[in-house]
Amino acid sequence: QVQLAESGGGLVQAGDSLRLSCAVSGRTVTRNAMGWFRQAPGKERESVARVSWRGDITYYADSVKGRFTISRDSDKNRVYLQMDRLKYDDTAVYYCAAPKSPLLTPHREADVGFWGQGTQVTVSS
Repeated sequence: QVQLAESGGGLVQAGDSLRLSCAVSGRTVTRNAMGWFRQAPGKERESVARVSWRGDITYYADSVKGRFTISRDSDKNRVYLQMDRLKYDDTAVYYCAAPKSPLLTPHREADVGFWGQGTQVTVSS
């Protein structure tokens, strides 16, 4: 089992920055790609960013490209999402995600085996 715990959400103004952190415990995910998803009110959960197990390959949704940065610290068992130049449309609950197996990447919900409880990010315009 893998336990994921997000932190760092909050209420900010448009243009501000936030850094989300995901603490990983339980079974090691050192060899797993990791990802962040978000779900806005009334919308489906969507993939925001993911990072390879080495931390050298990243992917971003078009809506956040150039503003968000995903990273990981395997020594600390943490995954981060640095969010800059936040927009009102970034308002959502953000979830840390680990895949079902090391062979998968958390690209789709179907590939995710473990979710955190989520952290709320609210951006006021």
